[in-house]
Amino acid sequence: MRRFLSLCTAFWMTSVGAVAAEQAVVVELFTSQGCSSCPPADKILGELAKRDYVIALSLHVDYWDYLGWKDQFAQEKFTGRQRAYAHAAGERTIYTPQMIIGGIDHVIGSRPMQIADFVQKHRAKTPAVNVDLSRNGDQVVIEATRSSQPAAPATVYLVTYVAHATADIRRGENAGRKITYHHVVQEWVELGRWTGSDAFTADAKVAADVPFAVLVQSGTNGPMLGAAQLR
Repeated sequence: MRRFLSLCTAFWMTSVGAVAAEQAVVVELFTSQGCSSCPPADKILGELAKRDYVIALSLHVDYWDYLGWKDQFAQEKFTGRQRAYAHAAGERTIYTPQMIIGGIDHVIGSRPMQIADFVQKHRAKTPAVNVDLSRNGDQVVIEATRSSQPAAPATVYLVTYVAHATADIRRGENAGRKITYHHVVQEWVELGRWTGSDAFTADAKVAADVPFAVLVQSGTNGPMLGAAQLR
């Protein structure tokens, strides 16, 4: 695993010079404390979270809770989000660990080189939407404007997360392990639907010490059109 992470880190570092313009790449990891194959993916997400051009989000699902350990970070709506992605892709099953990159590319979350390839692919794209964020204490102002590309209907989401959280797992497949998770999503709120024609603006309240991201996604679970975060 350490060798894979080193290879992946080297790939990302050597690829930086090939990117002309900064593009925030949204990486969603569907994971669970009750999944024995998830810890390597959780570590990879931790590496991704260190990169300014990646918006790394850990969404804990609840369908492994029956194995004897209830994931305290899991939310039913995250399982629903993963199912919606599967439905859009014509897939019948969901699994962990799974990463969704840019809202469209699905990959097993423990395959660092494939993940790196997808991240670089999306980073090289020109965003269809520019997202600007400003913060004054707990008051946040969001503005989204389309680039030169044609307007498209989209959903604007506000996502808050915890930078790091450690769980002492006592039962289930990971019993006896203490695992640190990164960018653990706490709230996933729809700010509104947007036609993509005029600028989208919104105000929100987020505690001053809470990191957050704003995502603009085609439809409700299509390609990511633009995103930004404030840590």
